[in-house]
Amino acid sequence: MERAAELIRRWPVLRQIEGDDKLGLGSAVRSRHSIELEPRISNARVVRSVCPFCAVGCGQRVFVQDGLVTQIEGDPDSPISRGRLCPKGASSRELVNGPLREYAVKYRAPYSPSWREIGLDQAMDMIADRVIATRAENWEASDEQGRVTNRTMAIGSYGGATLDNEENYLIKKLFTSLGIVQIENQARI
Repeated sequence: MERAAELIRRWPVLRQIEGDDKLGLGSAVRSRHSIELEPRISNARVVRSVCPFCAVGCGQRVFVQDGLVTQIEGDPDSPISRGRLCPKGASSRELVNGPLREYAVKYRAPYSPSWREIGLDQAMDMIADRVIATRAENWEASDEQGRVTNRTMAIGSYGGATLDNEENYLIKKLFTSLGIVQIENQARI
């Protein structure tokens, strides 16, 4: 009988009626278990980011602890997603922590069956050399009617959603100055 009386006294509804937490928003609804709970992410630094998966650009809060990403959540301050993430965005922590993530630049020579690591500077030089050579080999100063075109149709650009409008604007300016006309990105949606 005493045990039943104790259980009734601990019942949240009774604590709410008898106590000063009439709305049931504080102490009336706390159990021993909820009092002992600790945050699963403690002492973590929060970095704001944008989800890399699609053109929506949902805001993310990335929790970093001891140099490792421990959690990624939707950013409630984002006007786009208001704290929500789709299943792909919610699992984007695996992009950073996944065991198959590459940390070095890889290059596979033409007709080679395997990849090899190269330095970032070497990779950037290879890209620049190829852009310059392709542009020079395929430059179109004028069309068949003699109209000035000053363009190359041999290079195109397709940007991803992780770049914001300002970054895409600068990329468009760069590629347009190189005579590249086939430029698209997901951030325009």
